[in-house]
Amino acid sequence: MRTVLRTAVTGAVTAAALLVCGPAGATTAGPGVTARTISQTTVDGTDYTLREITVPPGQSTGWHYHDGPLYGFVEQGTLSHFDSGCASDGVYRTGSALREPPGPDHVHIGRNLGDTTLVLDVLYVLPHGAPFSEDAANPGCPFQ
Repeated sequence: MRTVLRTAVTGAVTAAALLVCGPAGATTAGPGVTARTISQTTVDGTDYTLREITVPPGQSTGWHYHDGPLYGFVEQGTLSHFDSGCASDGVYRTGSALREPPGPDHVHIGRNLGDTTLVLDVLYVLPHGAPFSEDAANPGCPFQ
């Protein structure tokens, strides 16, 4: 399934334009969280970037939002997703897909509450030049 998703996403991106690889960007994530850019291209003012995000057990992405929609696939582990009201708005296990809507009214955090490393494939669909994420303050939740 992982190979099928990667092939489909990469195929859609490359059909639009030439594939370009790039470095991972910085985030407000916890210790040990890494991001690796798999592919990146720009079409008509929109950046399409496929990244692999790895979150060790007990760590999080940090509070943030995005300037465009994201589409994710859980390769390994479980993603616990929380909104700015401190409520769980999704638990995504291996093989699950998810979508994150854009904008500062969609502040959220992704947490790995399990004992297995979380690995996500994420397609970012952003205005050209926008950062992968915009930092946001903890909205008052008892966790980070």
